Amino acid sequence: MKGAKDCEGAPAVRRWSPLSIAAIGSLVALLALLAFGPAYLGSYLTDRLTTLFIYVIMASMWNALAGYGGLVSVGQQAFFGLGAYLAIRLSYAGVNVYLALVLAPLIVGLFSLPLSSFALRLRGGEFAIGMWVLAELAHLLVNLDGLVQGETGISLIAISAFAPDARRSYNYWLALGMMTLLVVLGFFLLRSRTGAAIQAIRDNEDAAASVGVRVFATKRLIFVLAAAGCAAAGSLMLSTLVSFQPKTYFSVQWTAYMLFMTLVGGLGTFEGPIVGAVLFFLVETMFADTGVWYLIGLGATALIFSLFVPRGIWGTISDRFGIQLMPVGYRLRFRVPSNAGATP
Repeated sequence: MKGAKDCEGAPAVRRWSPLSIAAIGSLVALLALLAFGPAYLGSYLTDRLTTLFIYVIMASMWNALAGYGGLVSVGQQAFFGLGAYLAIRLSYAGVNVYLALVLAPLIVGLFSLPLSSFALRLRGGEFAIGMWVLAELAHLLVNLDGLVQGETGISLIAISAFAPDARRSYNYWLALGMMTLLVVLGFFLLRSRTGAAIQAIRDNEDAAASVGVRVFATKRLIFVLAAAGCAAAGSLMLSTLVSFQPKTYFSVQWTAYMLFMTLVGGLGTFEGPIVGAVLFFLVETMFADTGVWYLIGLGATALIFSLFVPRGIWGTISDRFGIQLMPVGYRLRFRVPSNAGATP
C-alpha cells in the first residue's frame, strides 16, 4: 500500500477557486441590488435594463443549445415568436396578463417536446436549416389566427390596465426573475452529470453513446430548455413593446442577435454570452439610431471575431489566464510534493 507521501504529487480535481467564490458572492450582491432597481433608477434606465435582461436570456439559451449542446440553430425565433403569441392568446382568453407572460414559455416548452422528436433527427447543417423552416412554418400558422389579423397584428391591451410606472416595474422584476432563474438553472444543469453528457455529445455523439450516454434524451433536455428560454424572452419583449406583429417576432434577426452575442462573448463558455449581451446592449444603446450602418457594423464585428478571435472575448481571456468566474467544468490542480526542494 502506498503511503500518504507517495500521493502528494497526484493531481487534485477541483471546481471552485477563491476568485470564483468571490465572483459568485459579488453576483448575488449585484442581483440583490438590482432587485430594488425601480426604487432608485429612472424610467429610462429601468426600461433599458429590462431589455438587457432579455438579451442575457437570449444569449444564454442559444449558447446552451449550440455552445454546449452542439445544436447550431438559425430558427430560435420560432420559440421567441411563439412565446409572445401564446401570451397574447392567454391574455385574450381571460388569463391575468402577467400570469400569461409566465405560462406562455412553459407551454412552448411542452410544445417543443414532440417537436424535438423530429428536429433532433437532423444533424449539423440539416438541423440549422430545419429549425429555420420550422420558424417560417410557425410564422405562417400564427398569421392564420383571426385574432392576430395577419401581419396587421394585435396589442397586449390587458397590460394597459396597469399604470405606466407600475407596468415598468413589473416588467423589470419579471425579466430579472426569469433571467436569474434560467441562468441559475443552466448553471446547475451544466455542472451536473447531464451537463457532462451534453458536452460529450457535442464533442463526439457516437463516442458518447458508446459509453452509455442517453444521447437523444440528453439532447431533448437541452432543446426544451432553450425553447422555453427563448419563449420567455419573447413574452418579456412583448411586455415592453406591447404590440404583436408576427413578422417582427418571427424575424430571423432575433437568432442573429443571439448568435452575435454568443460569438463575440465566447461560444461554449458560461460567462461569454453574458459578456456578449452586455456589449451588444451598449452598442445598440449608442448606435441603434444610425440605421442600416448599425446592422452593417454588427455583421462586420461578428465576422472579425469569427476570423481572428474565434473563442470570443471571454473565451480568449479564460484560455490565456485560466479564469473561470462561474465554473461548470473541472480543473486539475497538481500538488507539489513537500520534499520537492530537498537535496538528495
